[in-house]
Amino acid sequence: MKVLVVEDDPSVADGIVDGLSDAAFEVHHSATGAAALADFSSFGPDIVLLDLGLPDMDGTDVCRALRKQGSVPIIVVSARGDEIDRVVSLEMGADDYVVKPFGMRELIARIRAVSRRTNAPESPVGPTERVLGPLTINTRTQRVALSGEDIHLTPTEFELLVYLTEDPGAVCRRSDILNDVWDTNWFGTTKTLDAHVAAIRKKLGHAGWIESVRGVGFRFGQPA
Repeated sequence: MKVLVVEDDPSVADGIVDGLSDAAFEVHHSATGAAALADFSSFGPDIVLLDLGLPDMDGTDVCRALRKQGSVPIIVVSARGDEIDRVVSLEMGADDYVVKPFGMRELIARIRAVSRRTNAPESPVGPTERVLGPLTINTRTQRVALSGEDIHLTPTEFELLVYLTEDPGAVCRRSDILNDVWDTNWFGTTKTLDAHVAAIRKKLGHAGWIESVRGVGFRFGQPA
């Protein structure tokens, strides 16, 4: 697997590059946002590890630009641990968020988990299109449309929406969502789940599409 590491701190970058190389990943390092955008095309990574505090541009802008170039998974690796930073990064297209400092085993587990869920083969069984009022979800093409207008979701947002719409109206427990959509080896806080739900609600234009069930989880609904 090819990993593009976007990190301006040489000591942090060296540690990540060495750790991933020891785990048999092919790694390329970019020290600035501009270099990352150029190296993304030439290196062709399978996944991107992106710091937010870059010297030439904010990491969220890099994330947005990378997402426009394709659906390669992006994991933000940052010292910024505030919830707003997580939410903004996920809304810009990131698939996961790791706060520094972190353990290399955790980082590798996150990489493999994100890779598994974003590259899982489509199941040949069952219908490929779900029509839920004005919302259409095509699991074969991974396209979502609302009243005929395309809605652009990140790979993780798409997987979460598909999961919630498997049984509309049924309550999905937080633990089940994290186990099934993220990975059974999930290391992070459930705030990541809340941030993804918030991002989907914003893109669909109404919070009523995904209802919160206090103390339990979420269920898919349709706005009145």
